[in-house]
Amino acid sequence: MAVVFHQIATERGCQSYLIGCSELRSAIIVDPELSMQDNYLALLNKEGLRLHYLIDTHTHADHFSASQTLSSQLKVPVIMHRSSPAPFVSFHVNDGEMIRLGNLKLEIMHTPGHTEDSICIVVNDSVLTGDTLLLGGTGRSDLPGGDPSKLYHSLFNKLLLLPPDTRVYPAHIYSDKKHSTIANELAYNRRLQITEQTGFIKQMNSLNLSMPDHLTEALRTNLSGGKTVAKMIAEAAEKVPFMSLTEVAKRVNSKSADFILLDVREVQAFLEGHIPGAINIPRGQLELKVNELLPNPMLRIVTYCEYGKISTLAAATLKELGFDRAVALDGGFNSWQGQDYPVTKPD
Repeated sequence: MAVVFHQIATERGCQSYLIGCSELRSAIIVDPELSMQDNYLALLNKEGLRLHYLIDTHTHADHFSASQTLSSQLKVPVIMHRSSPAPFVSFHVNDGEMIRLGNLKLEIMHTPGHTEDSICIVVNDSVLTGDTLLLGGTGRSDLPGGDPSKLYHSLFNKLLLLPPDTRVYPAHIYSDKKHSTIANELAYNRRLQITEQTGFIKQMNSLNLSMPDHLTEALRTNLSGGKTVAKMIAEAAEKVPFMSLTEVAKRVNSKSADFILLDVREVQAFLEGHIPGAINIPRGQLELKVNELLPNPMLRIVTYCEYGKISTLAAATLKELGFDRAVALDGGFNSWQGQDYPVTKPD
């Protein structure tokens, strides 16, 4: 039986895997990453596969899972270990259980330590190790849900007992390698050379690693199914038109009266300098003050902030409130100043 196997990497080394049964044309994506959604869809189409499942090997703390988005878009279930609290998980698996994918069998191995819900997935002569075992390293155990004692047990009493020639495919790779083997990791992985439990735990507790970027946001969204800030801004940008810096500058210079410039930065920032003629309603007060300060919903309002992100959210909010002609500045006050356009400052 031919197995379809694709390893997809991001620029930061995150790895996801598309596995398919070529006979029954069914597929699963393991550890899908939000920025790679189009790549997965293209591969499915190229291979003529139908996606049956999505699975995360653990709750990721350093990138945003695409499982919820793809599940909603393609109407397929999300699978995680039973200890995962994520509300969008369709069904849970536990140690020793199996997922059938066409004629393929995916064996689940519960391997807590990096996180409580970590699993590894054995497929034929390969194992997808998530962040439990990396190439030349292991998953860290100092993040929420981590436990070096459990990681030791997961490695030395379970995962590393697989046949020596089992190929290892982790969720992160920080080199040019694509995979390894259990034998190679036992021989050359420095973290695995300390085979006594107390020494291994001491080693893990002394790593002193830096925290991942976007740690809080990644955990929040991957645990709860909530939206990332980037997604909220992208969705807002789909709802509103934009006006260029050049066009706004032309209208400011001509003292055009057919629009209102709305600065949604905090009051202090506004007072230190703003686009001539602008009024100020901080984004956090927008819903509470529009009736007082913007009584005419037929006005064209151009929102701006420092970098053009909060103002996009503000314009979308104004649209929802009935200001159908709300527009966002394409750029922000920082770009406005960078172009040497006029600025009103205190005397």
